[in-house]
Amino acid sequence: MTRLACLVVPLFPLAARLRSEPELAHEAVAIFEGNGNTARLVAATRPARRAGLKPGLTLPQARLLLPKLTARPRDTECERSAQEALIEAAETISPRSEDAKDGVVYLDVLGLDRRFVCERHIGVALMEATQTEGLPAKVGIASSKLAARVAADSPGSPTVVAPGGEAEFLAPLPLARLAPEVEVASTLERWGVRSIGELARLPAAEVTSRLGRTGSQLHSVARGMDAQPLIPRRPPPTFREGMTLEWPLVSLEPFLFVGRAALDRLAHRLRTRGLACKRLEVALRLEPDGHYERAIELPAPTRDTKTLLTLLRLELEARPPGAPVVGFSLTAHPDRSPETQLSLFGPTALSPDRLAATLARLFALLGPDRVGSPKPLDAHRPEGFQLEAYTPPPPPEIESPPPRGRGLLGARTFRPPIPLEVITGGAPPDGASGTGTGVVDTVAEPASAYGSEPPPLPAVRLLSITNQPGNTQATEETAKRPTIQGKVRVASGPWNLEEEWWSEQPVDRDYWDVELSDGGIYRIYQDRRSREWFADGIYD
Repeated sequence: MTRLACLVVPLFPLAARLRSEPELAHEAVAIFEGNGNTARLVAATRPARRAGLKPGLTLPQARLLLPKLTARPRDTECERSAQEALIEAAETISPRSEDAKDGVVYLDVLGLDRRFVCERHIGVALMEATQTEGLPAKVGIASSKLAARVAADSPGSPTVVAPGGEAEFLAPLPLARLAPEVEVASTLERWGVRSIGELARLPAAEVTSRLGRTGSQLHSVARGMDAQPLIPRRPPPTFREGMTLEWPLVSLEPFLFVGRAALDRLAHRLRTRGLACKRLEVALRLEPDGHYERAIELPAPTRDTKTLLTLLRLELEARPPGAPVVGFSLTAHPDRSPETQLSLFGPTALSPDRLAATLARLFALLGPDRVGSPKPLDAHRPEGFQLEAYTPPPPPEIESPPPRGRGLLGARTFRPPIPLEVITGGAPPDGASGTGTGVVDTVAEPASAYGSEPPPLPAVRLLSITNQPGNTQATEETAKRPTIQGKVRVASGPWNLEEEWWSEQPVDRDYWDVELSDGGIYRIYQDRRSREWFADGIYD
């Protein structure tokens, strides 16, 4: 046995347009198809129908009946988005659905009795799911597509046709509901057959011998046996929203106003399926026949409308379309949103949605090459690192107490390293002068702990760059650097670091750990090629 549900959105071109412009729901609005004064009315709202507007009227005729009529052209982009939203709402109830186009969707509801009390409850759930998408739909349930479609058009939705009662339900309906071909219709009319029930009562063999395969199929449908199976659709790889604008938009702010509504609809569709946007594509139709297409890569999947709107704004400000916009479409490439397991006793985990929104804003402000998690390179230089995608580790299951160890030092590195003036006592190694540029202010003093002949201990001082005229940027950077000045009390080193000797810019350094008279402990090094000294970090 097969049980099918049919979702039908009455006046679908109008419903699709009102989904994109909900502020027009209570006004006199009509949808026209065609160009200019020859455009024909397709659908109209209830206030417009009360004024006498009917399908088939031209635009001037409709204006005569209702001068304050709000006319909108039929928008294929709106209808495409509304059809996809209708299917997605149906799939929240049943995973097997068929796209029948123009506001019609068929679903397989067999086996849902474990979830719903009866089939009428299934119909109510389908109507509620479509209502959340801004699409008022009617529902019919039967064992064949035709019976379910006719039941959906019946008053008192949802309408349920009992199993096996399809023939009786269709019998009083005219043959036009079967949509037969013209030759077959004229033949049946000559036979005096005017209803579906009269066709069903004819002998099947006689109908087949006289009308062929088409007549045989019509006869089977008239008896409630639909030979056409349900053809489930494959889920689309993307989610798309867009519309045709009533007038060209020249500035950015009006476009962002309508774009925000489209992003809200996209975010809602993604949220209902547990997905988030990983890549946002923007396609604009420009006046008169231009196109503008861009793709915005996101660092992490998100469905935050404000974040997506900010990225869209920055992209259009950086690369303007260059012509008035007459239509647009926004396509979201989905991905699974990160999920976190809540803990009863541990600390609160970071919200994946907030993290994705924050990373996306940083990407937009700083650029994709400046945001990430630093990872050390497989090299000896301490300043070497690379940026990787930021993926915070999960919080511990139980919050651990802080360590109680003593003598632990944490190092804060200086990037870039701070140039130093270093004065050494004795002969520098390898013939180095041991002195950088700047003003010599302190001289090394031997420490009594080393005996009568102590090794040379350097004294360090921050290289002053404030004397360079007109270098305001250097002055601001200098003001943010720590002051490193004093006599060396204890020194440990040197430790030589040599790397990439085969390249054009090899690294050859001598590292020292020094404690100054002001109590600070620093890590410094000398570049053996340039004979310059730098402060690499400070120990806390």
